Amino acid sequence: MKAKRILAERFVIIMAGGRGERFWPVSREKTPKQLIKLLGEGSLLQQAVARVLPLVSIKNVLIITNEAQGPEVRKQLPKLPRENLIIEPIGRDTTAAVTLGAAVVGSRSTTGVMAVLPADHIIPEEKKFQQVLSDAFDLAGRGQAIVTIGIKPTEPATGYGYIRVGEPLPPPQGAKGYKTAFYRAEQFVEKPHFDKALEYLNNGNYRWNAGMFIWSFVTITEGLQKHQPEMYAACQRWFKLAGTPAKLNKALAKEYPELKKLSIDYALMEHAHNILVADGAFEWDDLGSWTALARHLKADPEGNCAVADFIHVDGARNIIFDARSKERRTPIAVVGLRDSILVQTDDATLLAHKSQAQKVKELVKRLADDPKLKKLI
Repeated sequence: MKAKRILAERFVIIMAGGRGERFWPVSREKTPKQLIKLLGEGSLLQQAVARVLPLVSIKNVLIITNEAQGPEVRKQLPKLPRENLIIEPIGRDTTAAVTLGAAVVGSRSTTGVMAVLPADHIIPEEKKFQQVLSDAFDLAGRGQAIVTIGIKPTEPATGYGYIRVGEPLPPPQGAKGYKTAFYRAEQFVEKPHFDKALEYLNNGNYRWNAGMFIWSFVTITEGLQKHQPEMYAACQRWFKLAGTPAKLNKALAKEYPELKKLSIDYALMEHAHNILVADGAFEWDDLGSWTALARHLKADPEGNCAVADFIHVDGARNIIFDARSKERRTPIAVVGLRDSILVQTDDATLLAHKSQAQKVKELVKRLADDPKLKKLI
């Protein structure tokens, strides 16, 4: 009975409003990265939901997205209760999304504990992830700690923020020893340059900031009250309206555009002193661009990674991805192409050098500015 009650008070908020521009031309405004199938079964969002269902009921899973993506989210998650799809009227970064999610959870259970997770991560070792999340739920539910999951670096990555951790924590009194190691967070560090990232990797006391947080409703509201009083006031207003979605949506339409754009790292995590880091001892990847995809695809002897009917002469280290509908697929043949990305969809083709993969985002901006090509975003 106690286990059922604990389960009923655990919630997962999945943030699924990102645009995923670096995965153009497969990723579009209405079907961005998290809503497309890149690896494995189903879209990244569907995989994210499936990963947490052994730990929480579907009725306690909330998806926060935007109006453009709402219909596709609904289509992909037919078993999600209608009131659990929360639409932001406009993007206002992660602090607003966290505050909104907390208000909805609090309206259902003021003793609730929630995990806030991105929709677009690759986590092949699901059982290990579930163990870490389960332990983090238990710890966050026992007191006023903010728990974040940190990933031990495997390379000197410059695209992630880092967390410096202290000594491992003993388990709280009355709790069995956790399988997960927990540390006190000592410092949050912005994305470093390569030399600094290499230093962090060799140091051993740094973790990648994976943007995964676990806290109780009481803890997150107290954190907002102390460090972001305007967001706390908004949370209190939305909390009172969350039981009536129509009233909440009306308030959001009026108030959301006035909110400051703030990341939760900057707004709260860099200021709070009650942060614990769970050791994310599982394989993890935040797919940031086409080049990241190659880490999860089998390469041929020349280093080409292909999801396509692909043939080449003297091609090496290329990423080839064919997302065309089956009836429109044709073989993709290259000669002498090296270190490149080739992506084909029904209405567009991308050819880029791997070293320039991050500039695909700039390309999307150019498309948006061209009246003839805007339809492609």
